[in-house]
Amino acid sequence: MKAPATKITGPTYLTIARMIISIVFLFFVLLPETWARIVALALFIVGAITDKIDGNWARKKKIVTDLGAFLDPLADKMLINLAFLALVSLGIVPVWVFAIILVRDFAVDGMRMMVARNGITISASFYGKLKTTVQMTALIILLLNLIVNIEFFTILGSIALYLALILTAISGADYLIRGWRKAIK
Repeated sequence: MKAPATKITGPTYLTIARMIISIVFLFFVLLPETWARIVALALFIVGAITDKIDGNWARKKKIVTDLGAFLDPLADKMLINLAFLALVSLGIVPVWVFAIILVRDFAVDGMRMMVARNGITISASFYGKLKTTVQMTALIILLLNLIVNIEFFTILGSIALYLALILTAISGADYLIRGWRKAIK
């Protein structure tokens, strides 16, 4: 059973908290002090955990709302893209990597909006969920390396980042192909 579209449920409060965490995270990660970056890493991890909790909670308790379904991917994009933006501004992530991630997000969101006008929904795919998990993992490693600056984390972070980039492209193609097929039916 679906909850009323505008009702704010517990999972939606968590989603809104993730949006706020994203903005506070950005403030701390850009400060050059180690303590601030530790706070930023902790905030990012909390935000990533709320992403897992809110969706499971809503589905388990059958309190999925249109508002929650709208805000959840927006909160994910805020957390991930603000982290990438910070790491680009700190010279850790190449701007072209972030550009590909943003273009993919805009293309997928555009496709979703286009088919939504006809009442069609493009649900999250395995590839999209995997992409988000790998992006968050890469970001956690890169943020950790801001604090400890160890070559191992530099290498591991780079591997995770480029794996996330590959999954970004694959999941983007998957969404666009599925959306196109639904649009031409």
